[in-house]
Amino acid sequence: MTEPQVWTLIGVFASVFFAMFATMSGWFVRVLRAEVGGLRAEMSAKFERVDAQFERVDAQFGRVDVKLDHLDRDVQALARQVFPERD
Repeated sequence: MTEPQVWTLIGVFASVFFAMFATMSGWFVRVLRAEVGGLRAEMSAKFERVDAQFERVDAQFGRVDVKLDHLDRDVQALARQVFPERD
């Protein structure tokens, strides 16, 4: 291990290893960012669809609530006719 050629080869192999590691980690980060960006766009589109569906359901519940209010009013009117209040 005292020969300069051995130390030179160790240095070359170490630098090749670190260069390969840096290149692969850079590639991995780029791929990961692209995947996360795609996932973010897909999830945003799906959440927008879910929000639209909730808005439609909310509108339907609003219509049902109005109908129930009218039904309650009609039942109260019938109850007053059938069972007049006694004094």
